[in-house]
Amino acid sequence: MRRLVPPDDIPRWIPGKLTLDSSGSRWRGVTLKGYEYADLHVAIPSMRDYMIVVYEGEAARMGRRCGGPWEYHRVEPGVVSLLTRAEQSEWAWSRPISVSHVYLSHDAITKVAGDIYDRNIADVEIGDKVRAVDDFLPWVSRRLRQELSGGEVGGRVMVETLLTQACVHVLRSFAHTEFREPRSSGTFTPAQRRILTEYLAENLRGDVSLADMAGAVGLSVFHFSRKFHAEFGCPPHQWLVRERIKRASELIKRQCLPLKEVAYEAGFADQSHMTRLFRRLYRMTPAEYRRTFD
Repeated sequence: MRRLVPPDDIPRWIPGKLTLDSSGSRWRGVTLKGYEYADLHVAIPSMRDYMIVVYEGEAARMGRRCGGPWEYHRVEPGVVSLLTRAEQSEWAWSRPISVSHVYLSHDAITKVAGDIYDRNIADVEIGDKVRAVDDFLPWVSRRLRQELSGGEVGGRVMVETLLTQACVHVLRSFAHTEFREPRSSGTFTPAQRRILTEYLAENLRGDVSLADMAGAVGLSVFHFSRKFHAEFGCPPHQWLVRERIKRASELIKRQCLPLKEVAYEAGFADQSHMTRLFRRLYRMTPAEYRRTFD
């Protein structure tokens, strides 16, 4: 069986300067890497994941071929290229380029397709595309970059949300087979809302994931996210931040806990994260808020 090449091994075929790498972040289903490349002519191996190339530097002439004639297009910021998995091809570009690679795993694509469509991903052909004008995928790349560098509370949920959105967008915009998307099923049932509320209250201090929340009420991540937004008016990660700040404010009123312990009990990574988010919502720091109760 032919070995499919993971993102970490791609530089063996496409040598360049690594500028960004999410490999150590334990993200599941998505990998983000940044590269600076000289002008190259390379043979792309059979990759394990789908690769989205987001262009960030000056414009270049990009070419691709797969057993036939070369296809050339201009690429620049605001444009992406899509490289499918498990297929060999040749690519060449005319000048040095700066790019981000967003890799989406086959398992992630399959799971999202199973959640939102009536047919399995095995029925979908997602082919290479040299040039596609696309605002959404560069936005996903930027948000993933922020999560990689920021370490904000709720980061795990945010990355899972971005992964789901990216998979849906790729399936809709670049798949060669049409699917029928099911209608939204509205908000949670009373039982689901009670279970979810109790689950989140018990796990507010932990690193709860989108998959954990969806599993608590027996839903797929995609359907859970849609129901959650319909129910609460915001994405899960925003709700978690608000609830943790609310919990922190309740603990601060008690006056007895040091702010460092308040941050821990409310589920923040550290006191500085709590302070930054607390100020954003309350227009004052936790210390200033505490003094209002003196």
